Amino acid sequence: MITKKILTVILASLLMAALPTAAANKPGTFTTGNKTFLLNGKPFIVKAAEVHYPRIPRPYWEHRIKMCKALGMNTLCLYVFWNIHEQREGEFDFTGNNDVAEFCRLAQKNGMYVIVRPGPYVCAEWEMGGLPWWLLKKKDIRLRERDPYFMERVKILEQKVGEQLAPLTIQNGGPIIMVQVENEYGSYGEDKPYISEIRDCLRGIYGDKLTLFQCDWSSNFEKNGLDD
Repeated sequence: MITKKILTVILASLLMAALPTAAANKPGTFTTGNKTFLLNGKPFIVKAAEVHYPRIPRPYWEHRIKMCKALGMNTLCLYVFWNIHEQREGEFDFTGNNDVAEFCRLAQKNGMYVIVRPGPYVCAEWEMGGLPWWLLKKKDIRLRERDPYFMERVKILEQKVGEQLAPLTIQNGGPIIMVQVENEYGSYGEDKPYISEIRDCLRGIYGDKLTLFQCDWSSNFEKNGLDD
């Protein structure tokens, strides 16, 4: 019985060792190939766990990351929740439980890659889908549209988030392999120019080598899907 347990532990350890892991501080590439993702030029299957740092007390972050890895995951997906980072207009907080960069560094420390979904709207069964309440102080604001004030605040947010996360992209030796453009927008509206503006904003922050992607239902993806 003891021998079987030892053998199981050894096999599990060998399996984990065989999984591709995020190499610390070594620049890499993540692209799309012929019906596959390519990590440093080699086919790679993304096995991702959805883990939201604000929902976990910071002392338990690494424990949860280790649990995901033990389940065979190689990547963590996370949303960036605007309304925890900018609870008051113009006052940003990336400390303590809001330290998204540290969460990403812990992921890399444990050999995991990261997919970032920075909104501005994230849904996630979260208040206003992550949009801050103070946006509504402007009575005529149009959320998730090319409303001038909304887009101004979105670009400020994404720039502040980028200051935290752009140094952690895989091209810079970090664990971040992809960044999402908006979130399931087809279930809300149809506005390719709006989606394009979000994409261009993110590309300007993270560079044109980082892979961007969209997430939407298959039934309405073409309404807002971008080819580039």
